[in-house]
Amino acid sequence: MGRATPQAEWHDRALGGLTGVALGDALGMPSQTLSRSQIAQAYGRIGDFRAPFDDHPVSHGLRAAQVTDDTEQMLLLARLMIAHPEGVEARLWASALLDWEAGVRARGLRDLLGPSSKAALDALLRGVPADRTGLTGTTNGAAMRIAPVGIATPPDAATELAARVAEACRVTHATREAIAAASAVAMVISQGVAGRDFDGAIPAALNAAEAGTRLGAAVGEADMAGRIVAALAVAGQGEEALLAVTGNSVASRESIPAAFGIVRLAGGDPWRAALIAANFGDDTDTIGSIACAMAGACGGIAAFPPDKVAQVMAANGLDLAPVVTGLLGLRAARMVQPQGAAL
Repeated sequence: MGRATPQAEWHDRALGGLTGVALGDALGMPSQTLSRSQIAQAYGRIGDFRAPFDDHPVSHGLRAAQVTDDTEQMLLLARLMIAHPEGVEARLWASALLDWEAGVRARGLRDLLGPSSKAALDALLRGVPADRTGLTGTTNGAAMRIAPVGIATPPDAATELAARVAEACRVTHATREAIAAASAVAMVISQGVAGRDFDGAIPAALNAAEAGTRLGAAVGEADMAGRIVAALAVAGQGEEALLAVTGNSVASRESIPAAFGIVRLAGGDPWRAALIAANFGDDTDTIGSIACAMAGACGGIAAFPPDKVAQVMAANGLDLAPVVTGLLGLRAARMVQPQGAAL
């Protein structure tokens, strides 16, 4: 049997990245917002998909293996990028996010837009220019939905990838902290699609973080690359040591380094990374979706337990293959376009 074509390898890695978002999200769903001790009290050690306890503050109404806003917003961005290859206009993205939130409310669910995104979108629709609405957003809402940009963008230049990330972040998270964090995540995913493993993707990810820092408003963390390096350095010492260095909140400066450290602690295994994240405390679903996406893009779809993938796809009615195909079409086109094309 011959080797897979480059296009087939791209598809395998990209599918691993998007699948990772969904699996990490679903595993972390019942424990999000809870401390590590509260997770242990409510569930013991989470080792599989679990339904949230009754009247969970955020996840009430969801069933085991269902995803949250992380996956839904990621897919919303991906489909808009595919439908508008020339670039997703700011008001279109804002309207899509607000329509998504209205749909969540209609389903009686509580996992709504984060504070940075909600404030920015409301301001945009009041007439505030799009280049002003995201100037205080430092939370991880940008990084949690950035996987499509990583898949659709070749990894050759950190500055080019960071510029595309910044454009995707502009409406809600136009700060150096958020852009640097999302750029690092997107670069790992882009490198993974190109065939690199997680450790091999780290140098380019750090370069992307540094490039992203120069693109946003000077708000929040000024050394995201340094935060990631510190997390990777202590990851081998276990979860508690990693948590002590990173934190686990919705702040990009905490949750994104935590996700990098978790992938290192998991040895690059996406399912193991998702399990660690589900028990890590606080923003478990987002940390899990980011960590599992990076590990999935670097390991490919075969790195996941097939039965767990099938369970999440069935629980949410997901078919990720067409989305992957569309995003890879953008990637292929950008490989022959001049630098500086629109998102």
